[in-house]
Amino acid sequence: MVSCPALNPPREHPAGPWLVALGAGLWGTESAWRIPLNDVFSPNVLVFWEHVILVLCALPLILPRLGELRRVSARALAWLVFSGVAGSAVGAVLFTQALRSGNQTIVNVVLNLQPVLSTTAACLLFGDRLGRMFYPWAALAVVAGMVLVGLTPFTDRSIDAGTGYALLCALAWGMSTVAGRGVMVEMSLLLASGLRVVIGLASMAVIIAWHGEIHSDQLWTAAAAAHPGTTVTQLVLLATLSGGVPLLIYFKGLELTRASTAGYFEMMQTLVAVVITWGFFHASLAGTEVIAALVLIGAVAMVQRAQAQTALPYIEPASAER
Repeated sequence: MVSCPALNPPREHPAGPWLVALGAGLWGTESAWRIPLNDVFSPNVLVFWEHVILVLCALPLILPRLGELRRVSARALAWLVFSGVAGSAVGAVLFTQALRSGNQTIVNVVLNLQPVLSTTAACLLFGDRLGRMFYPWAALAVVAGMVLVGLTPFTDRSIDAGTGYALLCALAWGMSTVAGRGVMVEMSLLLASGLRVVIGLASMAVIIAWHGEIHSDQLWTAAAAAHPGTTVTQLVLLATLSGGVPLLIYFKGLELTRASTAGYFEMMQTLVAVVITWGFFHASLAGTEVIAALVLIGAVAMVQRAQAQTALPYIEPASAER
């Protein structure tokens, strides 16, 4: 789940919420490609190839806007680098690892904690004001998340690897959202989004080199060579249909939608993801887990509604260093 707190105040349009839902729903389809690709590549290599395709698609958006960088401060560039490393690269690796290691349905629902983490971080870093109802709804979301993963006084269970990776992913993506706030006061959305995946690709190149995964049989495994057409198709769909395309649709929808309304339509991401992981990959939930998941999703939507009623503090752009 991705949010952008630096957009202009939205104009009302009937299509806006449905564009938000369409973008969020397309994001939810990534499990359909990422899960089978987990059997073909290691998480690091999979995310590397994903970024290669994203960068190729983003170059036409980046190149005409490079002149903006002359007016961007070192502080904003630092936020951009952090967003690219933590959100685009590390976060995607953690999510891929979570899908490989745990119940894919629980993993997708746990990621709904991201707005709670990013809102809290924005309060600490940028002085964002927390709405009066933020605290009870955030507390309910955390409790529901604990019940979902089995961390209650009534269960003798520890966090499994998949849930642990999902929580770290939510933290990485949440902090990346906050970093994006520091970037977009000085940079257009298209340039910031494009450079973010370029930094993500550079980060992934370093990561796979560090882990010794730069050999040809690791970059293109025997499983990939056995079904090259299917592998390439799934990689392209992951990077475009479930990556770049929903990003543009989602933010267009946010321009035409109240933030308080958008929070509810964003739940389409989790709904689509759960349909895929439960319906096609048989990662089912028990009755109590279903209830906890519904409570978590609803509480997070109310957190977003509570925050939509508060004003964002003005962040004065730093003077660009020339």
